[in-house]
Amino acid sequence: MAVPSFVDQVRLHVVGGRGGHGVASVHREKFKPLGGPDGGNGGPGGSVVLRVDPDVTTLLDYHHTGSRKAEHGGQGAGGLRNGSHGADLVLPVPDGTVVTDAQGEVLADLVGPGTELVVAEGGRGGLGNAALASSKRKAPGFALLGEPGEERDISLVLKVVADIGLVGFPSAGKSSLIAALSRARPKIADYPFTTLVPNLGVVQAGDVTFTVADVPGLIEGASDGRGLGHDFLRHVERCAALVHVVDLATLEPGRDPLADLDVIEQELASYGGLEDRPRLVALNKLDVPDGRDMADIVIDDVRARGWDVYRVSAASHEGLRELSFAMARIVAARRAATPVVAPERVVVRPTPVRGGGPEFTVTQITVETGAGWRVRGEKPERWIRQTDFGNDEAVGFLADRLNRLGVEARLVSMGAVEGDSVLIGDPQNAVVFDFKPGLDAGAAEMLGRRGEDHRFAEDRPAAQRRRDIDEAMPERGETETRADVARRLGES
Repeated sequence: MAVPSFVDQVRLHVVGGRGGHGVASVHREKFKPLGGPDGGNGGPGGSVVLRVDPDVTTLLDYHHTGSRKAEHGGQGAGGLRNGSHGADLVLPVPDGTVVTDAQGEVLADLVGPGTELVVAEGGRGGLGNAALASSKRKAPGFALLGEPGEERDISLVLKVVADIGLVGFPSAGKSSLIAALSRARPKIADYPFTTLVPNLGVVQAGDVTFTVADVPGLIEGASDGRGLGHDFLRHVERCAALVHVVDLATLEPGRDPLADLDVIEQELASYGGLEDRPRLVALNKLDVPDGRDMADIVIDDVRARGWDVYRVSAASHEGLRELSFAMARIVAARRAATPVVAPERVVVRPTPVRGGGPEFTVTQITVETGAGWRVRGEKPERWIRQTDFGNDEAVGFLADRLNRLGVEARLVSMGAVEGDSVLIGDPQNAVVFDFKPGLDAGAAEMLGRRGEDHRFAEDRPAAQRRRDIDEAMPERGETETRADVARRLGES
């Protein structure tokens, strides 16, 4: 199977990197076995970024491999060491790439070298137990998990960015014309639809340098999808001006230069959005027999439509200088009227779920076990993703957070009773709890506040032994050490 050299439309599945997990760690050193929590935070995951690269002219790199994933963030470590940041995955795209989501909504139109779009942001890293410590929770025995990165399907559609677009019937000589005007070397042959992809050429006329796009040949019905239809027409949307390349030597029955102009104009009008583009007309193939006579016959009718007309020959280069300077004048005027736009970095973020309350919503549902309730909201769903459900203390911490947010009070006010199922999160991947109102986990865990380590309490046996030894040290013998005093007190 032939490998395409030009691809202007692809689908991609992009995934941001997962944030690294936080770590629960306790500082230890000689004579200080319990130095407090020192678990570091996880690093954020890398993002998937689209960046306009002027050296890239096709989406071929994404044609066969339609999935891209950024690097995960590093896990935290003891000693207050935070995890490394996951590297961003930068995907170079051509200038003029339009990005849409799975529903067809346009996310961004990437125009201008260096313009960036973050299509899948990396997940946040989880907090270590050092960051979770407070005056009431001196030694948390848990840490938060890193969040998964954003995941989405996108479509990339290239609309060639050129200053001038050459349009016309197949075999009108557009490829020959762009080859004569620039150093581009498109495929040229004596049969229709030789050009299957747009060709770009750089033309210099005086002090103005501009690009010309050789758009593949249009036919009647192209705006309705006939031939390659919209695959061709979308490449003229960004052009500052259109040049009709008219074939003076066509031998097809029913065709003449004026009829060709009418057909192409009708297709451009049906496609829409091109009415304000200036038009030039290039009567091509003056070098063929009867070419000059045909140009003399139609030139006045074309001028009557208000268009500038140029007689040219791509083979002999006759009239090309005048045509190139006419295109340069249009391009210079367009550039002078267009403000310079600096490259920008655009971050696409999903719209947060908002309902009757500022933080979350609660709706009643029916589940297999009977009554049920669904809780949706940015904070509750994020807290669910951060919780290690294999750690009872972490689960209790989640319960306290939800309680402080007002979830339990809202459920009670809406009629929830003990034993009802409470689902938090996306319907496809929700976490289910059995509702148990009236329990403040922060005051019930381990007969003390969650996260408090009873080994730090002053009334524990080890602390009492240290106080007894300190009181006996002034009365010790001259040769007694602290260990001897501890041994003597232990025997008594």
